[in-house]
Amino acid sequence: MALSRLRRGERSDEPEDGQDGESPSGWLGGRLTRRRAWGIGAAVLVLAALTGTVVWIAGSDDRALDDACDGVLAKDEVRAVLGDGEISVSNRTKGTFDTKAKANEDQANTLAVRCEVTADGKGSVNVNIEAGPRPRTTYGIAGTYTPLPGRDTLAVPLGHGWSGVFGTDNVRQDDNEDGEGTAAVLLECAKGGASLLITVETKLGGVTLDDPAVRPDFVRTATATAKAANDHWGCGASLGKPVRTVGLPVNEDEYEPLLGADGTCAGVPTAARSAVSTARETARDGAPREACALGARDGSPRYRLDAYYGPYAEETRAEYSDSPSQDGPTPADEPSGRLGQSAYWASASCPDGAEDALFLVRADGAEDDTRRKPDLTYERAALKAFAERSARHHGCEAPTTPAG
Repeated sequence: MALSRLRRGERSDEPEDGQDGESPSGWLGGRLTRRRAWGIGAAVLVLAALTGTVVWIAGSDDRALDDACDGVLAKDEVRAVLGDGEISVSNRTKGTFDTKAKANEDQANTLAVRCEVTADGKGSVNVNIEAGPRPRTTYGIAGTYTPLPGRDTLAVPLGHGWSGVFGTDNVRQDDNEDGEGTAAVLLECAKGGASLLITVETKLGGVTLDDPAVRPDFVRTATATAKAANDHWGCGASLGKPVRTVGLPVNEDEYEPLLGADGTCAGVPTAARSAVSTARETARDGAPREACALGARDGSPRYRLDAYYGPYAEETRAEYSDSPSQDGPTPADEPSGRLGQSAYWASASCPDGAEDALFLVRADGAEDDTRRKPDLTYERAALKAFAERSARHHGCEAPTTPAG
């Protein structure tokens, strides 16, 4: 399936912002207003608390950049995309991090770092650094980790040795519109299953993601910040190489015959009863989020397969644990099972104490027959094929899949 390897993320040569339910400008029950201190330097507010230290910094010069995101923000990469003009910088840090943390109330990680750099008329770079595993008591509908954009588009792997993805809600953007993209890098720490998730949302005026020369600009801040964070917090994760090429997230109309799939949809069977014969996929290159969208001959959606690793698996289980609409077991309770009328899940144990991988198959789109008369046998077969290949690629054990 060699249609467009760069578009799918392969190398040619190789709740919203404020995820803890609080406004990004208002932590600690109050409102911290970002102020521009042109020519004055940085203003700092420090409050020691039982849960850690909270620091707020606002400023407009390179000294503020030096301190942003607890000092790990990739300053040179930010300047490369936003230019050397005046900037506004805001920063918030709270919580603690321990590479030996466990997912319970006493030992889990609570570190959450956010910083934003804005250049008037140019764009902005918004960075979130979140440590895992999180305390189970923090789970709720507000979300645990920064989400990836793009329900209709498929995020592509960063490749180049990084466990990361690049996604967007707007795949095709005119030159007159702002380019918006999100790059996420997962650092799986060397000890005990702790992790750091670095998510960078970049908005640039006058650019388009269709330009392959532009796309790496949306990724380099994330990888360089991840490298600095790895050292700063002693994570000890394996790092990738410089990202010089990155694919374009896969749009809704970029479907191909399922029988020729060689990426995330490889090995997934077709289905006559459900009219499944096409697929949208990406490369499988160590990304912590994978997806395979299955469709009819004309590309209309039928099913969607998703794989979640590390914090993304933790987040998805948290969403089910807090959902009052689910009857019976959910992915938060059992390693495999059925959800509602037309959905199944599976799971797999992963090495080094990492969160168990989670795999889901769900009816997709608005096709009534798929939902009213689900092909349960096919759903289980598709999930099994998808989960087995994904788990094997990530070095996890054979998945536990639902029985008939």
